[in-house]
Amino acid sequence: MIRINLKVVLLLCAAVVVVTLSLWTRCGDVMLASRNRKNGGQGAEWDTGNKKMPSGQDAYGGDGIEHGGSSDLQGYEEIDCNINGEYSIGCRKEGGEIYMPFSFLHKYFEVYGKLATYDGYERFEWSHSYSKVYYPKGKYDPRGIFMYFENYNVEVRDRVKCVSATEGVPVSTQWESQGYYYPTQIAQFGLSHYSKNLTEPEPRRTLLEDAERDLLAHWVVPNGATLSRVLDSHTGSHVVEFSSPDSVTSGISLKLDHVLDFMLSLTFKLAVNSSFTVVLQSREKRDQIFQLHYTCSDLLISAQDQHVYHGIGRCGQTQPWRRLTRDLIVDLHKGLAYQNKLKRKLSRSKLKVTGLTFHGSGHLDNLTLSTSEHLSQFYDAAQWLVHHQDSSTGGWPNPVRRRVAPGMADLEPGWYSAMGQGHALSVLARAYHHSGGDNSYLHSALAGLRPFDVASSAGGVLASFLGRIPWYEEYPTEPASFVLNGFIYALLGLYDLSTVAPAASHKAAQLFRQGMVSLKQLLLLYDTGSGTTYDLRHFMLGTAPNLARWDYHATHVNQLLLLATIDHDPLLTATAERWIGYMSGKRAAHN
Repeated sequence: MIRINLKVVLLLCAAVVVVTLSLWTRCGDVMLASRNRKNGGQGAEWDTGNKKMPSGQDAYGGDGIEHGGSSDLQGYEEIDCNINGEYSIGCRKEGGEIYMPFSFLHKYFEVYGKLATYDGYERFEWSHSYSKVYYPKGKYDPRGIFMYFENYNVEVRDRVKCVSATEGVPVSTQWESQGYYYPTQIAQFGLSHYSKNLTEPEPRRTLLEDAERDLLAHWVVPNGATLSRVLDSHTGSHVVEFSSPDSVTSGISLKLDHVLDFMLSLTFKLAVNSSFTVVLQSREKRDQIFQLHYTCSDLLISAQDQHVYHGIGRCGQTQPWRRLTRDLIVDLHKGLAYQNKLKRKLSRSKLKVTGLTFHGSGHLDNLTLSTSEHLSQFYDAAQWLVHHQDSSTGGWPNPVRRRVAPGMADLEPGWYSAMGQGHALSVLARAYHHSGGDNSYLHSALAGLRPFDVASSAGGVLASFLGRIPWYEEYPTEPASFVLNGFIYALLGLYDLSTVAPAASHKAAQLFRQGMVSLKQLLLLYDTGSGTTYDLRHFMLGTAPNLARWDYHATHVNQLLLLATIDHDPLLTATAERWIGYMSGKRAAHN
């Protein structure tokens, strides 16, 4: 009896092994088939004959499309799709429908998509454009926000080397890797911070030291160093006077434990070879410490390991008081990027300010940490424009060579841009308004109108389409390029000045009216029936159209919508709405 039962058990075990092996084999076949289907039926790459097109990623960095739902693939048939006779990819056939990998469609048709989950349900979102349209909430006000620039963060762009600690404005590497001051970018920096000041909450400020109180902050003053409260004869207020000679290596320091507020501001006068250092520490890795050194030098930026150096300009006790505003996180990120060590940006929420140290000697006042200082940064840009304008021409020169397109002569250093001039007018008009009528801003803005009357061939920004339609050139090339977005930005600058200071800027109003007539005459030349062109080089050079990327196309739309609040000509609104349709796949009708 026992022997019979043993035989039964052995037979049952053998049956289980056979079934298990069969299931393993079946599951392996299904997994392999699924993997091949996800890879276009050709493993890791699509078979394209002499060409190899990687299955690649989706528009948002995913590894292709993961199909949800049932894993039962019955009813699908693997077939090859031949693409214009050039190559083939693996597809699926289900009944009369053919299914192609979206990763192929994304690259081939330049469309965009991603998987998204809402309320526990997964769906696929498809879009033809990656840019956004901003509908104006009312009539454009030159005293208010500039377009949608409250969303701009100019200083964090990769093509910004740093924010100069001597000038307080961004240094560009867009066309020159060493870095240079680009008037258009500086004006955008100013307009962004002016707009943020109007749209963001009031900043939170922590006053670390102002010397008006009888008791100073808890400074650590080592032997050999001094720190005291003195009355400044020029300002009539009390300030902190300090001295920390080279023999005192630790300097005079203030210990902090401050989170979230990373805008440092102070008023100072430092002696030659003085400096100060801000210490940042990771809140997660306590041994990860960074030091930002601000030195009395003309250095733009330098860095070594955890130490980042920014020059604040030449110092001396005979120098006037200076106000310095620094975004400590931006300064840190630019220092790490300088060393190619910025794999990912450090979150503000994961850092804190733990110390501040002064070396050398000097005076300081109004030492604060805050969440933002948008107005200070705006006025840094406005002051730069006032101080760096060519007094003879009224222009803000671009100090780098610029190659726009084959067939057009290179722009040599010193060229002017209508877009840069217009942006500058927008900054200066707002500075004149906000300051309560500081005439230095108005005089600079009025002088900035001069290049609009000078032919681009003679060093100005004025071109002529077919010899009769005036156009303000973003890039004053020969032959003219007729860039659309730069022209409209110039119009907005002219409108801003003419509105904020109407009695003094009749010329700006005349240039604006002239430009609006030109825009309406040439606007439809930029319409391709499925998008827009960036410029008119196809007309001037007889080349293929320079199609506008979706971000530039969206800029064209946003600019027209804004102008339509000023000028109610139906052409502006109708064109903008048609161009919005292009962004969702609509096309002009066929013949």
